Amino acid sequence: MSAVSDRLPTFPWDKLEPYKKTAAAHADGIVDLSVGTPVDPVPELIQKALIAAADSPGYPTVWGTPELRDAITRWVEHRLGARGVTHRHVLPVVGSKELVAWLPTQLGLGPGDKVAFPRLAYPTYEVGARLARAEHVAYDDPTELDPAGLKLLWLNSPSNPTGRVLSREELTRIVAWAREHGVLVLSDECYIELGWEADPVSVLHPDVNGGSYDGIVAVHSLSKRSNLAGYRAAFLAGDPAVLGPLLQIRKHGGMMTSAPTQAAVVAALGDDEHVRVQRERYAARRAVLREALLAHGFRIEHSEASLYLWATRDESCWDTVAHLADRGILVAPGDFYGPAGATFVRVALTATDDRIRTAAHRLTP
Repeated sequence: MSAVSDRLPTFPWDKLEPYKKTAAAHADGIVDLSVGTPVDPVPELIQKALIAAADSPGYPTVWGTPELRDAITRWVEHRLGARGVTHRHVLPVVGSKELVAWLPTQLGLGPGDKVAFPRLAYPTYEVGARLARAEHVAYDDPTELDPAGLKLLWLNSPSNPTGRVLSREELTRIVAWAREHGVLVLSDECYIELGWEADPVSVLHPDVNGGSYDGIVAVHSLSKRSNLAGYRAAFLAGDPAVLGPLLQIRKHGGMMTSAPTQAAVVAALGDDEHVRVQRERYAARRAVLREALLAHGFRIEHSEASLYLWATRDESCWDTVAHLADRGILVAPGDFYGPAGATFVRVALTATDDRIRTAAHRLTP
C-alpha cells in the first residue's frame, strides 16, 4: 500500500489544523471559510425525490436510469446551449472528485504520458496524474505547452481557486489547438452556475466546439448548485468515443451512483428555481465578504465567478492565514493550489448568513 501512497503529496488540509485550533478558540467561535462545503438545506423537492426512491433493493446501473440520462441531456442543451446530445454523450459519476482522481488511470495513462492543468488549480488534477504514474505539468496558457506526450488537458472555468473565467474566444482557441495535436480536453465546469461578473461558457457550446464533441468532455457537479455535496452527484458530457470505453471500465469497477441519488439528480436538473435561490444567497454573502476584505486592506483578483474570493495582502499566505485565524476566521492558503498562490488566500462563501456577517464584523477596521 505504501507504494501507492508514496506517490501522493502530503494531504494539504492537514497543514491547516493548527490554524483551525486557533480560530476555534475565538470567544465567539470559528467562522470556517476554508473548505467550501455547502451549509444550506438540500431543496425540498430533491429530498422528496430521494425519499421516494429509498426502497431500492436492487443494484443501480453505472450508466444510470433512462430518466437520469434524459435529465442530463435536457439540462446540457437547456443550460449550456449544447446541441444534438444523446444518451451516448453522457455518463453519471460518483461525485466529480472521484472522477478527477481516477480518470488518468481509467484512460490507461502511465509513465511517459503527460497530464496538464492550470498553474493555480484544484490539487486533485495532480493527484490523478500521480496515481496513474503519469507526468504532470502546470500551465499559464495551454497552447504554449509542448504537445509531445500530452494526453490529457484539464481546463477549469470558472476556476477553483481564483474564480477566473475563460472567455468564449479563449476556449475556442484552446479546443482548436488541442484537436490539432490530438490532446483530449477535460473541462471542469462545476461552478458554471455561479458567474458574478462574467457569464461562463461551456466547451459543449457550438460556438466553442464548432458543433462537434470530438476530443472534448465537460465535467459537471450538483454539489454547489444544488447543495448536494453529501449525495456525490456529478456527470460527464461530451465525446462518445471517450465516454463509451469509460462506461465499460466503470461497469467493471462497480462505480455506480446510488439509485436514490439518481432520482434526486433527475429532480434537481429539472428545476431552475432552487438554483436561482441559492445563487442569490451566495451573491449576498459575496457582497458582504468582499466589502469587508477590501476595507481590511485586501486586494481581490479575478473572482468573477465560483464560490471563492481570491484575496491577498501581498505577504506569505500562511501569514495571512495566521492573521485571520487570530480573528477566528479560517481560510485556505493559496499555495494549496500551486506555488503561484503563495501570497493569496482562498475565502469561501459557504457559511451561513450569520457567520458571514460575523466574519465581516471581525474584519471591520
